[in-house]
Amino acid sequence: MLPEVVFVLGAPGAGKGTQCSLISKEYDFVHLSAGDLLREERQRPGSEYGEMIEEKIRNGEIVPVEVTCSLIHKAMQKSGKLRFLIDGFPRNKDNLDGWNRVMSDKAKLLFVIFFECSPDLCTERCLGRGAAGSGRSDDNLESLKKRFNTYLNDTMPIIEHYEQLGLVKRINSEAVPEEVFKNVKKVFNGAGLNGLVK
Repeated sequence: MLPEVVFVLGAPGAGKGTQCSLISKEYDFVHLSAGDLLREERQRPGSEYGEMIEEKIRNGEIVPVEVTCSLIHKAMQKSGKLRFLIDGFPRNKDNLDGWNRVMSDKAKLLFVIFFECSPDLCTERCLGRGAAGSGRSDDNLESLKKRFNTYLNDTMPIIEHYEQLGLVKRINSEAVPEEVFKNVKKVFNGAGLNGLVK
């Protein structure tokens, strides 16, 4: 049986990570954050990609897709599970093509969740997270500007691509997490992915 995947996209600070942890508890999905996998790889002693990843992340650029796909695939295999939320991927056309080339026969895409949130609120959340000690080298105003530009130029066309395929579920993520999650649950339940029996 092929693993099932839901892509989770949205601007930096749109609440992807928060919602993914709620979804994974409720629906038994494994949450894989492309960014976290890259950050872990960057810190792994002896990593052949570490330095390049560090430089890309610091400059708000996108890491080559082969590296990201291979880290995602390894994490999927290691988990031993079959349902995955992949957060912050695919971020651009290169990511999309790479996923289709490398992973389309290894996983089945169910749908794409797109969290919509105003740039001002997203920026406020990221700066708040940085001030609270998120430890992320890119939660500062300068990196955020670059990340927003990358997001608008590169990620929005991906949303449009999946929209044409009828796979995008748009969710407004400006409310408090509990409210946002109510709408997330409607999407998952509507797709026949019922929550775990508590």
